[in-house]
Amino acid sequence: MVMNIQIANLTARQHVFADIIWNLQGEQEVQRFIKSLPPKFRADAEIVVSMMVAAVFDELTDTAMAEELLQKYNK
Repeated sequence: MVMNIQIANLTARQHVFADIIWNLQGEQEVQRFIKSLPPKFRADAEIVVSMMVAAVFDELTDTAMAEELLQKYNK
């Protein structure tokens, strides 16, 4: 499935984080990336992940998959 995800109003830093996160392979890599950031930047990365999950959720017609994705980040 190919998705065209667009997230508006990102800061320059959040845009960079989104590009990096989009290319990671799975939740563990995303969490490792976020933990590798200086503490003052982690919130921006976590916001980007939440926005990405919400954008994917909006694009999906099978909401079971989206709900599964959201559960991983709501722990």
